[in-house]
Amino acid sequence: MNMINTTDGRYSSRARSSPLSRAFSVIETPAISLSPLRFLLLDCPTDSTLHLYMDEFRRLNVTDVVRCCQATYNSNRLAEEGINVLDLPFRDGGVPPPAVIGQWLKLVETRDREARMNASTSQDDPDMRPTIAVHCVAGLGRAPVLVAIALIEMGMQPLDAVEYVRRKRRGAFNKPQIAFLDTYKRSTKSVKSRSLSNSSSVNSTSSLKFSLGKMFRIGSGGGNKKEVVASD
Repeated sequence: MNMINTTDGRYSSRARSSPLSRAFSVIETPAISLSPLRFLLLDCPTDSTLHLYMDEFRRLNVTDVVRCCQATYNSNRLAEEGINVLDLPFRDGGVPPPAVIGQWLKLVETRDREARMNASTSQDDPDMRPTIAVHCVAGLGRAPVLVAIALIEMGMQPLDAVEYVRRKRRGAFNKPQIAFLDTYKRSTKSVKSRSLSNSSSVNSTSSLKFSLGKMFRIGSGGGNKKEVVASD
């Protein structure tokens, strides 16, 4: 399973040769958000493998690592590199409670605001764009749910966000998580206003029949192709 598109010119040969390059999924924010922020989905490091992850964190300018599962490594190593660690654990295979969503969106809004203030630097050097890394155990359930929530807040339609993340990270989400995201309502006022101001470029409504049909296809993995669906 190739998580990083190796044909994308944004990724260097060094990134493609990394022992863990197949474990990372870079999720760009939607154009409608005008945000220079990006996300990184990954599986759970351990103390013995953390040094391998650090190479990718440096390359992608990771500012924060969000843990959705129990800690399996010492966060001091990340702190030494100036990377913040935020623990937002919730039930394996489940959906985040309101308190977790609130803390997650607060982090996203803070980093988004900082990124916009430093937008000129990011444009001169794309590698300097800030990245929030998120992981659970396998990086297929809880972590993608948080990223999808952020994408929805940034203007994407819920099922479009699910489909987009799954294109980048196959097998992400289980059916309860998809159902939760499909009914998720935006809560961030600043993002809401940006989304509404750009509504002409986005199809903001879809019929119930289309929505349910799309959910069924996403939840079943699509077509006759068998696909592992996340449980974490």
